[in-house]
Amino acid sequence: MAYDNIRVEQTPAQVAAITLARPERLNALTIGLLDELRDAVIEAGQSGARCLLITGEGRGFSSGADLTAAGGLPEDAGAALEAHFNPLIEALFACPVPVVAAVNGPAAGAGCSIALAADIVIAARSAYFLQAFVNVGLIPDAGATWLLPRLVGRARALEMMLLGERVSAEQAQAWGMIARVVDDADLAAESAALAANLAKGPTVALGLIRRLARDAEQLSLTDALAAERIAQRDAGRSRDFAAAVAAFLQKQPPRFEGR
Repeated sequence: MAYDNIRVEQTPAQVAAITLARPERLNALTIGLLDELRDAVIEAGQSGARCLLITGEGRGFSSGADLTAAGGLPEDAGAALEAHFNPLIEALFACPVPVVAAVNGPAAGAGCSIALAADIVIAARSAYFLQAFVNVGLIPDAGATWLLPRLVGRARALEMMLLGERVSAEQAQAWGMIARVVDDADLAAESAALAANLAKGPTVALGLIRRLARDAEQLSLTDALAAERIAQRDAGRSRDFAAAVAAFLQKQPPRFEGR
């Protein structure tokens, strides 16, 4: 599929690498970009890719919604969320394979939410995360009010959202918001290696793990245990589990096919 605002590359490692490609606007989010990204995420999950890697071209991951886009400011700011932002976040959560975000420069507003919706976030040392909605009289959106308290706790989430101040990559890692911080020059190589490593794993099990971890945030212990029971049944029926058991008995490393 051809895209105008993003680039999609299927790597030899079976990684679907998606790059937000509006560098002249710090990859600010337009309706077109949001819809293309949603379609690319859905397509990646159906194409046989075994990991999804999202990053931004140029000096930033994304500066958030493009307030200068054609058409001006909408009368109902929530309508765009319902039609474009929210379906993208839902698609990221529903993706059947692991999602990695490589954050270069700013991840602001809804761009921050897109990054934090990934399973593993790796950031350049110069990157930062920002929820600046309060500075323009709006509320954090694209799932930010759901994601941030679960990632960093209520106190830090409210501090970030109420004050609208930058959180550095190193502070975000210390808070547990993101997984890794690397030198700027190493971000591309480190994130590609991480995604390739995930793509070599047992894809069925990895997809079940990401779903269980997300669902468990809203389940009782009893319900979480029941969900694990069903997921373990499904993982145990995968070809990768059978191959791993055979490899173990033969004292060989497993070679996962992703099925």
